[in-house]
Parts: sequence; C-alpha cells; structure tokens
Amino acid sequence: MSSQWGKEQMSQRLVRYRELRPCLNAFVDTYTPGSDQKENFTIIGAGVAEHPDQHVHINEAHGFNIGGARQPPACLNSQHSHTTEEVFVVHSGTWAFRWGDQSQDGEAILKMGDCISIPVNVFRGFENVGEDQGFLYAVLGGSDAGNVKWAPDVFDKAQDYGLVLLENGSLIDTTKGVTAPEGVAAMPRTSEDEVKAHRVMTLPEMLECVCTAQEQQLTQGSDFMSQSTGLTESPIIGAANAAEGIAAGKLNWSHGFNVRRWDIAIQGQTVSYSRQEEEVIFIHRGQLAFCWQDQEQDHELLMEPGDVLTVPKGLTHRFQNTSAEDVTAYVTVGGDSPNAPRQ
Repeated sequence: MSSQWGKEQMSQRLVRYRELRPCLNAFVDTYTPGSDQKENFTIIGAGVAEHPDQHVHINEAHGFNIGGARQPPACLNSQHSHTTEEVFVVHSGTWAFRWGDQSQDGEAILKMGDCISIPVNVFRGFENVGEDQGFLYAVLGGSDAGNVKWAPDVFDKAQDYGLVLLENGSLIDTTKGVTAPEGVAAMPRTSEDEVKAHRVMTLPEMLECVCTAQEQQLTQGSDFMSQSTGLTESPIIGAANAAEGIAAGKLNWSHGFNVRRWDIAIQGQTVSYSRQEEEVIFIHRGQLAFCWQDQEQDHELLMEPGDVLTVPKGLTHRFQNTSAEDVTAYVTVGGDSPNAPRQ
C-alpha cells in the first residue's frame, strides 16, 4: 500500500527559512536606490510578484497566500495598495509602516512579534528602521491576491532604472534586453483620480489595525486548544467563533482567514487533531516538532524559527515543544469561521 503522507511527502509541505529563494527584482521599484536591496519571497500561492523569475515554493491554492520580505536597515518598500487584506508579523527587525501615496498620512513602528493588517484600497509602504536585517512574515487574502497598485512617483523613479510594468501586471527588465510582447503596453502611471479614490486613514484608525505582541496575549483562545498541555492560544485576526469556542481577535473584520498566536511552554504539546480547513504554521521562536502517523508509522518533522508548514486537510497531527525554551508560533487557518478541530 502506498504512503500518502510519509516523511518525504510531508517534507515537501515544509519550507525552511534557510532554504527560502528570494526574488531580487519582484516589483517595479526593486532597482530604485533605497529599495534595491530588498528580497521578496512567495512561500505559498502565487502571491502578487510582478516578475516571472519569482520562485513559488508551494504552488497550491489555500484561499490565502503566504509570503515574506527581508530587508537590510534603511531599505524601503515603496507606497502601494492591494485589493485584498495584507497582514504582516514582524519576525525580526524594527519596521516603520507608513500610509498615504506619499507617506503623508501617518506612521506606526512595529517590533518583533507585532502584527498589522492593512485594509484594501489604502496606500502603504514599509521600511526597516532597525540596526539589523529584518524579516516580515506576510499573509495576503484570497487565492488570487490580485495586482499591486503603485503610487505615481514609483513609476517616475523606476523608469530611470530599467524595470517596466506592463498593463497585464507583468514586469520586464529592459536592462537585460527584454522587450514588451507585441500588443502589450506599459502600465499607465497611476492617475490623481485613482489616488483620490483610495481610502485615507487617520493615525487612530491605523493603530486599530495593529495588534502588538503584548496585546496578542490579552484574549483567551479556543475551548478545544485549552485541552493541550502548556499551550496558550491567542486570537489575533478573526471574529468570535462559537464552533471553536474562541473569542474575537483585535483585528476581527473579515479577512477570509484567521490568525492565532501559540505560546507553548517547554515540553508542552497540543492535543492530537485534524482540520477541515487549510492550516499553516509559522515558527517565530524556538523549535517545534510536527508529529503525525502514516501507515501506522509515527513520523516527526522538526521546525525552526522562520520555517513554514502547511498541514494537509484531514490529517490527524499534533505539535510538541522539543526546545529548551518556550515556543511562539503563528497559525493561519482558512475561512472566516473555521469548523471545530476533530480529535
């Protein structure tokens, strides 16, 4: 009998941080000085990268996309907007998030473990303002996250450095002799009317879109996960859900997915369970063992900080802290109202 979820098959659903493959020219601004050192990652799903060279680690529709951005100090991601929610968890570094087409509407500073959910139709950008390299873990709503809408000055700056965004949403690198396909024109510069059609958010409104690491631990987790040993679950994104017995997170509007934080004490572990929805685990701190059984054989994969695992639907599994420190992980579950896990 063949094995469906043996260790080899499951390893293909684990993306290790040390094996992430970046794209250095994923977007139209990535040759512009000040933005030319950023690394973009598409971990699960097609994401929103504009360049065909972008490597997709797991090309499987989840109803949401998982990505990442790694930037050295003073490296900037230019002002842009999305048509689905964009969520970031700060894995490392200190980051300034700014909104408005010229960064004029406000700024929020986020540090390790902080989470921000930026609504659709809002211009935003971000910069690593810390002293060390930083990494952002990202979740974008929808299996199709759409295209990026850039602020007008992004086009003005990019045209001097050879990257051209086409009207079909793809990117060409003219420094490598690439030309646009016949019949495909360059994307028009974002107009002032388009800029005015975007939402303007006040500072208090944007701060309500931030859930700091300290705030994350103020809300009780689900009844089901409370049966675990040494686990504290904290809802961040998602409405209250009676099926799971979980309270609303601070960021409780519809995203099409939920995000929870797990803090697992030394030797702590979850109960064994399965889900009907997509479940993605991101390790923020410590080492966590993913344990499951296939063909009556026990298996284990050890996950380290920065690693991302997508769990197959319906697979009974558990997580166990195997490190000499507490573990913090962020869990993304598909849907606005997930079903209760099954034991």
